[in-house]
Amino acid sequence: MGWTHREYLSATRIFGCINCRTHLATIDAMVSRAFNGQHGRAYLFDQVVNIYTTDPQERQMTTGVHVVRDIHCVKCHATLGWKYDRAYEESQKYKEGKFILERALLVDVQ
Repeated sequence: MGWTHREYLSATRIFGCINCRTHLATIDAMVSRAFNGQHGRAYLFDQVVNIYTTDPQERQMTTGVHVVRDIHCVKCHATLGWKYDRAYEESQKYKEGKFILERALLVDVQ
């Protein structure tokens, strides 16, 4: 397996993977702090880097059924959250194409 290109972010606050500190998102890309994941608090972002996703699957969540993909760190392969591909309820459509990162799986890099 070859080298994986990683993007380095520049901002006043950068969130990284708790295991390897790979840059994932900036405070400027955060849409909301009002989410919960399997490990407690979670944040909604409109842009995340240095990740790969699994195949899409339907999941029943607290706000209804969504099509989501798990998000993994490109360096250490840790599961970090998920990406919303589709929301069936009209009130949840704003989540489509956005990412959830769980706070317990993140570290402040800067």
